[in-house]
Amino acid sequence: MYQSAESANLTHEKKLLDVIAARPEINKRELSDELGLSLGKTNFVLTALIDRGLVKVDNFKRSNNKVGYAYLLTPKGISEKAVITKRF
Repeated sequence: MYQSAESANLTHEKKLLDVIAARPEINKRELSDELGLSLGKTNFVLTALIDRGLVKVDNFKRSNNKVGYAYLLTPKGISEKAVITKRF
């Protein structure tokens, strides 16, 4: 079944928002695996959501004093996630 580029991007955004809402501490490689997308495509979609103010990035400490990132939905991101979910 053919899916338009806009529809495919919306699907990727919805999946990404869902995963981030459930697992904010996920890293990009795990996110890529979870979404079934290349790391580059995952980074592209994630960056677009950050640029639109739907996701923000925070540092947090992992074990062994390593610093990782947490991807958090902003209030705008939570609202947009609800709007996108209604479309499906």
